[in-house]
Amino acid sequence: MKTTKIVLTTLLVSMSSACYANASSEFTTLLDEHWEWQLAASPTMASQLGDRRYNDQWPDQNLQAIEQRHDDIREFLRRAYAIDRKDLSIDNQLNYELFRRQLEDTVDAYQFNNHLMPFSHRGGVQNLDNLTNSLRLTTVEDFEDWLARISKIDDVIEQTIALAEKGRKSGYMAPKILMQRIPNQLSRQVVEIATASPLFMAFENMPDSISAADRERLRADAMEIIEDKVLPAYRKLDRYFNKKYLPAARESVGLSALPNGTAAYEYLVRSFTTTRMTPDDIHRLGLEEVKRIRDEMAKVIEEVGFEGSFQDFLVFLRTDPQFYYDTPEALYEAYLATSKRIDPELVNLFATLPRMPYGVKPIPDSIAADTTTAYYSRPAADGSRAGIYWVNLYRPDVRPKYEIEVLSVHEAMPGHHLQIALQQELGDVPDFRRFLGFTAFVEGWGLYSERLGYELGLYKDPYSRFGQLTYDMWRAVRLVVDTGLHYKGWTRQQAIDFFKDNAAKTEHDIINEIDRYIGNPGQALAYKIGQLKMLMLRERAERRLGEKFDVRAFHDQLLGAGALPLDLLEQRMDEWLADQP
Repeated sequence: MKTTKIVLTTLLVSMSSACYANASSEFTTLLDEHWEWQLAASPTMASQLGDRRYNDQWPDQNLQAIEQRHDDIREFLRRAYAIDRKDLSIDNQLNYELFRRQLEDTVDAYQFNNHLMPFSHRGGVQNLDNLTNSLRLTTVEDFEDWLARISKIDDVIEQTIALAEKGRKSGYMAPKILMQRIPNQLSRQVVEIATASPLFMAFENMPDSISAADRERLRADAMEIIEDKVLPAYRKLDRYFNKKYLPAARESVGLSALPNGTAAYEYLVRSFTTTRMTPDDIHRLGLEEVKRIRDEMAKVIEEVGFEGSFQDFLVFLRTDPQFYYDTPEALYEAYLATSKRIDPELVNLFATLPRMPYGVKPIPDSIAADTTTAYYSRPAADGSRAGIYWVNLYRPDVRPKYEIEVLSVHEAMPGHHLQIALQQELGDVPDFRRFLGFTAFVEGWGLYSERLGYELGLYKDPYSRFGQLTYDMWRAVRLVVDTGLHYKGWTRQQAIDFFKDNAAKTEHDIINEIDRYIGNPGQALAYKIGQLKMLMLRERAERRLGEKFDVRAFHDQLLGAGALPLDLLEQRMDEWLADQP
């Protein structure tokens, strides 16, 4: 009898080990196949990550190709469902959860037909030359790949028009107020001669390592391709957009005006925040946060001895020349100086810093007038390109000095660059984990980092402190106006007025921000929701650990698994806290 039990136990252990090995092998194969599929399906993403295999290609935006990708993702998801999560290691269980959620989210999004609205005022087919900012153009092969890529722009434009037409005929149209910004951007591509095209700029300053003969040949080929294929295609797009698409663009601004728009917004709220909060929940939270931050702002106004109302103070900040630089060059130098001041202080808050550096660059002139104050682009995966903190130098008279510190800690260090570069440098994790970006985590961390400015020795000037509060208010206002626009029937002017009434942002910035929320529903909600979760987790750890609380260890744990949905982040931090002595 005893021998039988031993044999049965051995058999069960053997079967369990076999199940574990099979599940692990199947899951690893699935992840590898999906990653390779994703790079092939998204060649520009592959190029930006430093993978040169697809440098001569654009994403296929043919409607049939889009439908096929949707079917492919459903098949990957079916294969994921067939794997028993319990048969995986602890680490792979987390990988499985993140992979499954990513696929489910993508499948759910397809029903809302966002691909039928292919135009964006913040970049797209009218700005394809901007891709060179994320490419490594150092060899003859690199430039030949770029030639091959731009030779296919006529196909990209044909596919874009076909999607736009299907959207126009089926009621999926972008708001006219946004589309009115595009003709000016498109006009940069509709030039008379090839050498005036923005797409030719890459060939003007080729590296000396390329021979003179090759440089001459490449430039000649570029002029021929642009003259024969690119310019006619852009002229066709210009005619289509201005004569057919723009006049048909919708007058409404909210997502709820589209077919199934209310359900689409509810989905986006869940997706971007990684919570089950409803738009009404978020709207109420936003109003509460606006009130709390207004009270903090009132204390600063009293401190500086300003006599007048809150609105008078905002007018003062928006109009007094002392708060603005006279030239783009002076504004740029201020951004550079601030970044240099921050970097040496980071060791006080972080035990682990990324190896990859970052740079500060001006936002390209082609989009500066229509985009936000700053943004960040990640490093190349192979280390060939640093992270970039892009700053807007267009009209320095609307870029306040008191925003520079808070903006820099959000977009560069210790905000996006620190978090994203560390994630790309994670050790033994699947490739998809290095580049997975749950917005509530990524932007929540950026906003949480703004509070860290105090611990980094910033905001010593009361106006800079007001700048930090302005940015916190900016994200609180987003909760109110984004839900207002897309769920509660607000007009664009209502949203602009609410923003102006509560934040010291300049009117130019406010209008660009509101138009950003109109064009990208739900995304703006993630910042505040993520920040509040991270602040709550830190407060919980400080209460539990008291004098033993080590902020460097806390940050290492918070960032140590890369971007996570907020529920999984809380679970991770609670498990860490339970293990602390």
